[in-house]
Amino acid sequence: MGGNPVGSAAEFLIRTLFDLYILTVMLQFLLQIVRADFYNPLSQFAVRTTNPILVPMRRLIPDLGGIDASSILLMLALKMAELALITIMVRGLEPSAVQLLMISFADLVQLAVYVFIFAVIIQVVLSWIAPGTYNPIVSLIYSLTEPLLGPARKIIPPFSGMDLSPLIVLVALQLILILVVGPLYTLA
Repeated sequence: MGGNPVGSAAEFLIRTLFDLYILTVMLQFLLQIVRADFYNPLSQFAVRTTNPILVPMRRLIPDLGGIDASSILLMLALKMAELALITIMVRGLEPSAVQLLMISFADLVQLAVYVFIFAVIIQVVLSWIAPGTYNPIVSLIYSLTEPLLGPARKIIPPFSGMDLSPLIVLVALQLILILVVGPLYTLA
């Protein structure tokens, strides 16, 4: 953000509005992939918030091997629009479409990794504070993290009452940020 307070405020508002909706689409997409409880209140919120745009898109864009291509295209389009607005309106520059696409893709991969990182951390903290407690959000976090933590438990099973699978998953997610997202930003 530059030295212009109006430009900084505009950039903050653009980023906040776009990123909140992109996060909602990302959550809906990830919860759909892990087959989380559709009737969970958080799932319902994500579906109701994203369906007005995604339902018409799904009529035109087919799924790719069970993956919701409409959600991916919507997230990419929104991220590209966000970056274009900031670059053109706030910074007065003209970005290239390829650069916008690359940065948008890197931002979305980074967002997905951060969603998993925060979900794992929240699950670990909840296991210390209130193990075995049911809550709709806890249920979704478990659904989101179990596809990562389950295979990690097979690599290093719990011993002495300690489950080290979250540590393995967090290290792997950090490596994805370093080895995949970092080079994507460098390419852009």
